[in-house]
Parts: sequence; C-alpha cells; structure tokens
Amino acid sequence: MERRTIGAATLGVGAIGLGCMPMSWAYTGSRQRGEESLRTVHTALDLGSTLLDTADMYGPFTNELLVGRALRERRPEAFVSTKVGLLVGEQHLVANGRPGYVRRACDASLRRLQTDVIDLYQLHRADPEVPVEETWGAMADLVTAGKVRSLGLCAVGARSGRRPGARPYDGRARDGRLHDGTIRQLERVQQVFPVSAVEAELSVWSPEALDALLPWCAARGVGFLAAMPLGNGFLTGTLTPGGGFEPDDVRARHPRFTAEMMAANQPIVAGLRRVARRHGDGVTPAQVALAWVLSQGRHVVPVPGAKRARWAAQNAGAAGLLLTAEDLAEVAGLPGAQGSWD
Repeated sequence: MERRTIGAATLGVGAIGLGCMPMSWAYTGSRQRGEESLRTVHTALDLGSTLLDTADMYGPFTNELLVGRALRERRPEAFVSTKVGLLVGEQHLVANGRPGYVRRACDASLRRLQTDVIDLYQLHRADPEVPVEETWGAMADLVTAGKVRSLGLCAVGARSGRRPGARPYDGRARDGRLHDGTIRQLERVQQVFPVSAVEAELSVWSPEALDALLPWCAARGVGFLAAMPLGNGFLTGTLTPGGGFEPDDVRARHPRFTAEMMAANQPIVAGLRRVARRHGDGVTPAQVALAWVLSQGRHVVPVPGAKRARWAAQNAGAAGLLLTAEDLAEVAGLPGAQGSWD
C-alpha cells in the first residue's frame, strides 16, 4: 500500500488507516468477540493499513485493551494513535485537560496498549476550564519523556451541509466556518509544541473541512486524519432506509439516519455506485468514497472504522483506486446531504 507522511514527525503510515472504535463503542454489535477484533486488526496490518486509531474513552478503556492485545506480537508494524481529554460521564461526555490528569491518562493508555511509546497522542477535546496551552504543554512533556512520539488535535463543530464540489469559503459569510475555533486552537498550541496531525471529519457527505482546515494543514505540513470518511456507514450503500438501529447504536439518535433522511440522501450513494461501475466488478461505493478522500491531498489519511476483517480488507483496497477527472467531477456534482448532522 502507498505510504503517506504524518506531519512534522515524518512518520510514514499506510494511506488507509483503521478506526478501531466500532469494535467496542457506539455501534450496534460493537461488543463483539475479541477474536474477531484481533482478526480485523491483523488483516489491516497485513494489507498495509498501519495507522490504528483508538482512544481511552472508547468503551471506555476496552478499545485500547483490544488494540494492545492485537499488537502483542506485532507492535513494530503499527502506528498507534490514541486520544486523551474526554471522560465518559453518567449522562454526557466531560472534558478534562488538567496537566496532572493528562500524565496519568498517558501512563494508563501505555499499559492498556502494552507499549512503551504512543506514536500519535491526540487531544480529544479542549477543556474549557483549562487553557489549551497548559494541556498541550503537558502533552509536549510526554514527548520529551519518550512516552509519545508526536501530538495531534481532534476537531469538532456543527456542519454546514456543503456539497463536496462547492467553492471554498470566500470570507463573506459565516455559514460553514465549522473549524474557525479549531484553527484558533491550533495556532495557539503551535506556539508551544508542533502539531503533527489534525483529526476531523471529512467525507463526500460532510466535506466542510475542505473550506479552511485542510488548507491550513497542507500549508504547514500537518497531517490530516479523515474521521468518518464513510459517513458512519451510509456511504457504503449497505444501509436500508427504515431498517432501524439498535438503541445502543449512535445512529438511532442521528438526524441524518431517520428513514426520511436516509431515503432523501440515496442520490449520493447512487452517484458513488455509478463511479464504482466505471472501475469494474468488485469496486464498491465505499471504495469510491475513500478514494475521493485520498484525492484531497498527500497529507490526508482516511481512517474508516471497521468491526470485521472483511470490511477492513475492502477499505484497504481503496488505496489502489485512482479516480479520474470525470469521476471527481461527478462526485463534485452530487447533491449536498439532507438533514442536520448534530
């Protein structure tokens, strides 16, 4: 598989990563048998998907334990990214960016992952009660201590529903400036210690990062990890409108996953299918969606989540799919997604 570079750390990874969260968090059937999770991770590594993305809060804690178990004898083959800064409360998530907590959380992640060093340590959310420079400084100390190789930051915010081919933000309107706050945070923490990567959502149906965040990263040599590049599974074309989700599945409460909105957004999947057919039998809408993300820049690494080995293998196959100018024009012409994201 093609290799891409993650930021200032010049760490090479496979062009397609593996999001490990679905193995133990947020989706129906996440609490699958550990053996299937091991097969999924091993399949990804075998095919060159070396970047494994997890977080301490997934589970919580069970996801890192799964990854650590899977890497027991394969750690040198993997690039491990995990996160700090979010706690799972009784009714909602709670940010914690206190330096003492960051240090303790890192040590706990190292134990669960069964490793001496984390390749990329990401701030999951900034704590509004703690200056982000203090949190970042504690994370930088972990690099100095040899426990972490590089630092990253996760971006969040409300979506605008912009089409994947729409023109970038022109400075005249506030709508769609999803990542204004993230960029301000990045500029602040860059003064403390270099940012190697930013992780944010980017997909055919949520392309807002193209406006400002992706160019910001490209201009500064910062890697971009594209989260949810398959639109929480919608862009695979395997979900049926009205099929429903189990209560523990985050999509059961998601505005874009109502039967009405899933039906309204079928033209997006239909367009991906048309492109896939031009590339021959066996090419899937999911692979087209991932190839589109890859086409957004050499610093971009999509990190699709996968619970099962066959999906990890299918996702890895997208690394070899080169979209033509005609393909990219067709994707650019697809309608914007219907339904709010938050």
